[in-house]
Formats: sequence, C-alpha cells, structure tokens
Amino acid sequence: MNNKKNKWFSLNLGNSKKTSCGCGNTEGGCQSDPKPKDGYDQVFDVNMSRRSAFRKLTAGLLVGAGAVNASCSVTSSGEKKDKSQIEWEEYFKGNYKLMSDEEKEQTVDRLVKSYELRTGESLNMSSKNASDNVLFGYAFNISQCQGYMDCVNACVEENNQDRASEMQYIRIHEMKDGKGLNFGEADDSYYHEVPAKGHFYMGTQCFHCDNPPCIEVCPVQATWKEKDGIVVIDYDWCIGCRYCMAACPYDGRRFNWDTPEVPQEEVNKEQHYLGNRLRKKGVMEKCTFCIQRSRNGKNPACVEACPTGARIFGNLLDPESEIRWVLANKKVFRLKEDLGTEPKFWYFMD
Repeated sequence: MNNKKNKWFSLNLGNSKKTSCGCGNTEGGCQSDPKPKDGYDQVFDVNMSRRSAFRKLTAGLLVGAGAVNASCSVTSSGEKKDKSQIEWEEYFKGNYKLMSDEEKEQTVDRLVKSYELRTGESLNMSSKNASDNVLFGYAFNISQCQGYMDCVNACVEENNQDRASEMQYIRIHEMKDGKGLNFGEADDSYYHEVPAKGHFYMGTQCFHCDNPPCIEVCPVQATWKEKDGIVVIDYDWCIGCRYCMAACPYDGRRFNWDTPEVPQEEVNKEQHYLGNRLRKKGVMEKCTFCIQRSRNGKNPACVEACPTGARIFGNLLDPESEIRWVLANKKVFRLKEDLGTEPKFWYFMD
C-alpha cells in the first residue's frame, strides 16, 4: 500500500504585487497614467491586459514613444530603454497564429530578453512548429491507475502552474466500484491512502478534440488547433471571457483569477510560447500535451511520472507507435462521443 498525497494541496504561497508608473520606473514623481490594474504580467512586471488595451491605447502609445512626463524619462538608462522597447513591441504584436516564423522568433526573443532584464537569469523558449506527419493522441489505462497523483505534481512543476491557487490541469477522479463513470459522485481531492478498497481511478484533462467546441466560441481567436492536433492558447490575446470554459464538455480549461506565482527557484525554464511560459492574470490555461516536450520527441510530464504505466502518448499517424497498438488491440472508449467532439484521448482496461 502506498500513501502518496498531492504535495501542492497544502502549499500556500503569498502573492507579491509590483506597481510602477507607465514608463516602468518605480521611483520619482511621474504623473503619467498608470497601467491597467486587471492584467498584471509576471513576465514583464507591467500590466498587459488585452481587455484594457483599447481603452488605454493613448497611454500605451505614450509609453512606446517615450513621451511621458519629463520627470520620469524612459531613456535614463540602456536597460530602461530596452525594457520600454520590449513592452512597446509586445503590447501591439499580432496574434501568434497569424505570425510568420520570423515574427514568432522575434516574439520569443523579446520574452527571453524581458525575463533576463527582470530576473538576471536566462531561459530557453521555443517557437517550434508542428512536425509533418504527426498527430498526437493519448490513452489512459483505468486498470493500472492507482490514484497516486504523481502525474498531477509533475504537471504542476513542468507547466509553471500557480502555486497559491493550487491550479491543476489534471484531475484524478476516485470512483466507487459498481457505480460506473459517475463523475457527480467522484472524489477529486481525496486525502487518504491509495488505492482505496472498492474504488477505481480515472484521469481527465484537456482531450485535444479534433472538433473542439472551445475554439468555435472564442470571440478573439485566442485558441485554435495546431497541425499536430494540439489545441493551444495565445495567452496575450485571451481576454478572459471564459466562453471556452463553458463550451468545454470535459472540464478541461482553467481560469487564473490572480497572477500566477511560481517561486523563482521552481520556474521551469525550458518553455514554449504556446505552452508553459509564465502567464498573466485573467487568462485561460490548460493541458497542451506538454508542447515544450512533445514537439521535441519527449513524452508529456504526466506520462513520464506515472509509476504504474497507466498513461500512453504517441503519434497516431505512426503505425508502430504504442498508442496505435492500444487502439488496435484494446477495447477503447471516449467520453461523450455522442457530442461529436472527437477527443484524441481514449480509455481502456486490461
């Protein structure tokens, strides 16, 4: 018997907020308009909410041009000038989906440079596109899952999820034998020794549907499906309306009500723009099949961390892949198939 608990349930970190004038200077008598308060960005130390971008357009233009109050010059040092230029370019960049490869690289370079200016440390961020002849899929062996939640912990660490709110992309549902797939009676936050007698365990997350309803309802096209099947979000274009959350029939999306906080020493610095980069307040988040890993030939963190081998991931277009073997040799099923969402996430039992 094992007694493994989710270590993030008890973690409670305080939120630290930073304020600055419109030009980024934290001192002096600058009288310029402050940035919006509803979109503090952990990456840039500035407020970058898209929902307030238009009503703050004039203030943004002033920041970008350096035309703020003379008592607070953005060109007082090379570092401030670099930061101001980064803020300007990021503030008005286009939707990542519509960018050229060169524009994507420039965007990533700005994020990396901004992080270095803010923390003095470096990180690796990718804009790697989907590979040809790759379509990712996932299978979950209900017979093997023992409810340990190693997958949840690994996901939190890998994807720089907020510690204070205990955000988790993965749910592990503890269900009673003989009750079927009754999610209404499932326990998703159990604090006892597992596996519990008379129960079985089942994981859910974003299923990366082939026909995702979440995409159809987004009013700003901040979410879309990539060529390799991964459903992604451009955090900088998300306006936090949560239509996608309401449209998802699988409870696969999360909304961050506050600025995600990750201790500096715990930040995963191997990032992808569409994956685990540090997010701002008021946007949607979710599983991305660990795009920063999967597009480099690795398994998602949850698959690697699972101690029982209950999780299987691979290329659906590769006839020699393990997931293709599962689909060909096991009795598989998907949740709510009648909805026509075509999730690329299957369940099976030994």
